[in-house]
Amino acid sequence: MRGKGAAMRLVHWVVTAPVTAVAIVFAVSNREGVHVTFWPFPIDIEAPLYLVVLGALAVGFLVGEFVAWVNGGRARRAARERARRIEALERELAAAQARPTPPPAGAARPVPLPAAGSARD
Repeated sequence: MRGKGAAMRLVHWVVTAPVTAVAIVFAVSNREGVHVTFWPFPIDIEAPLYLVVLGALAVGFLVGEFVAWVNGGRARRAARERARRIEALERELAAAQARPTPPPAGAARPVPLPAAGSARD
């Protein structure tokens, strides 16, 4: 399993390094100040363009993650219920395997075999 973890780290860095490089180049190239207003509110902020754009991306990402988390609630609840049910069934199976099983009612009893060396007529 060590190989799988190393491969995932490699994929992580292959994706993260270029995205970080593009974000740094974007930030250095867009340092001019812009006025940002939030229409119904009397808020007027001056900030560097890169901060506004990257901040909007971050807020959009967080809102999307929150929506995905809320929508996954039903699946997480079902998984927890299934895990509890599996644990209960495993405990029940272990208890059933631990106790000896009596022969079923009406089952024929084994007939003892005659001892070796005894004659039958």
